[in-house]
Amino acid sequence: MNRAEEIRKLLHMTPAQMKRKARGRLLILKDTDAMHLHCANSIADQIIANNKRGKPTVLILPVGPVGQYPFLVKRINKENISLKDCHFFYMDENCDDNGHVLPPSHPLSFRGEMERDFFRHIKKGLMIPKDQLVFPDHKNVQTLAKRIDDLGGIQTCYGGIGIHGHVAFNEPEPNVEKSEPRLVYLNDFTTTINAIRAHVGGNLINFPRKAVTLGMRQILGAKKIQLYCRNGIALDWANSVLRIALFGATDWDYPVTFIRGKNYQIVTDRDTAKQPKYIV
Repeated sequence: MNRAEEIRKLLHMTPAQMKRKARGRLLILKDTDAMHLHCANSIADQIIANNKRGKPTVLILPVGPVGQYPFLVKRINKENISLKDCHFFYMDENCDDNGHVLPPSHPLSFRGEMERDFFRHIKKGLMIPKDQLVFPDHKNVQTLAKRIDDLGGIQTCYGGIGIHGHVAFNEPEPNVEKSEPRLVYLNDFTTTINAIRAHVGGNLINFPRKAVTLGMRQILGAKKIQLYCRNGIALDWANSVLRIALFGATDWDYPVTFIRGKNYQIVTDRDTAKQPKYIV
């Protein structure tokens, strides 16, 4: 069966059929708010558990989805959850045409978005040390793999899934499952869907085409992989990739399929789990 035939078959699966076949690997929640709350609670609970044991928390975190961070801030501040022993590695960052990361002041900077919506709202005594808060950039990209390895690897990778199965900015290419942190050129699929969702008026020409990203080796090496797959907008763009991630043949054309055989769970909402109006 080729990929086109496979996708048609997968799109005929109902949410109930998917849940049965996934055998605990799929969690379907009511809506995106429920997904974001689930993600926030998962992160907070993991930090609390590690703090009680006197162990560091080493996570990969995304900027997309981002709806979990307001919920996470509330729990951190309300419960006085210290981030002092945390190491947060963010998945990726947009770059300019020269391959240099966008400054935090830029509206499409992932670091800037996190500073505005997450970091600045955490109570002063609880904030993670700056040197343990890591965004990939053109200066540190060659050292990230060793830094993660020196910490004993990633405990949990939290993230989303791109329209054609990229995790972080690991887009389809041969041997992508072995990839390391690097500068990447974003393809037309990624640029288009990101521009549609970024409130830039469909400005494809000036949308970032380069980025730095963690590699699939760091993601697949995590002790647990927890991905959140949702449309998030009126367009039903993620219904197909959800099914491919769970049940599609493992191959480089959809990098997320390499999570198969790992300790993973995919969380989605009812809208993304449903069948599309048309199966073509």
